[in-house]
Formats: sequence, C-alpha cells, structure tokens
Amino acid sequence: MAPSPQSAPDVPQYRITLFYGPEPVEDRPGLLCCTFNVKKRSWKGGVQVAVEVGEEQVARARAITGFEAWLKRILSMLLDAERGDYESRARDLFVQHLCALKLDLAIEAGLQQESGRLGAEAFRKELEAAAPAHRDRLLANILAELDLSGYGG
Repeated sequence: MAPSPQSAPDVPQYRITLFYGPEPVEDRPGLLCCTFNVKKRSWKGGVQVAVEVGEEQVARARAITGFEAWLKRILSMLLDAERGDYESRARDLFVQHLCALKLDLAIEAGLQQESGRLGAEAFRKELEAAAPAHRDRLLANILAELDLSGYGG
C-alpha cells in the first residue's frame, strides 16, 4: 500500500508584523495609529499600512469586549508594584490588537500592494461588529504578550 500524501500545512497568505504604535496622530487629537508591515506571499516586497482608530472607538471596543472588568480582575492577581506597568502595556496591546483586527478587515476587502493609511472612519462599523466576536482571541493574545497566560481569560 502506498503511503497517503501528507497535506501541506496552511501557510498564511499574509505576514503581518507590528512596526510601531500605538502613537497619537500628529495634528489630529483623539486619534491613535499603529503601523504594520504587510507582506503577501505573491508580492515581491511588503508595504507599510498605518491603521488609525479614534479614542472613542477604542473605548467602545473596550466596553463591548468587557476589557475593563477583565483587566481589573487580571491586575488584582498581581503585586501592587507591578500593576501600573502591566496596565499600561495591556492598554497599548488592546489598541494594537484592535488595529490589527481592522487591518484584517481591510485585507478581507482586498488590500492593494501599496503603502497607505486606513483612516479612523474606514471599517468603523465592521470593526465594532467584529470586536465582540474576536474577544476571546484578543484577550488571550494580550495575556500571552504580557506573559500572564496562567492567569486565565
């Protein structure tokens, strides 16, 4: 009997790496931006995509995902001296993951091979609808990046 062929593992079509952020958008109060390097397998080179979110979008996403209550519970398990650093980092990671989710929505809609910017208004409703569906993954990723995976979600 011939051995059965092994299926190749699914290779992601895009490789996405956070370049920097979140940073305030210059001359645009209330906006935050994360910049990502995006490389599609079929492209010769990658592009940089700046993804903006409004602070009110972030606040709404935190509310609909229960982030504040979740963060309070996680921080309560840490030593007092550690809480401030973890809280600040968790808030930045939340914005980064929210921007990454918005970038995923843009990719699903057909991202072109050009560096650019996704403004705060782009995919606004889609992001608000997607945030609760991705809550568990988002919070698990934040715990992993904080090296607190053992603290639960």
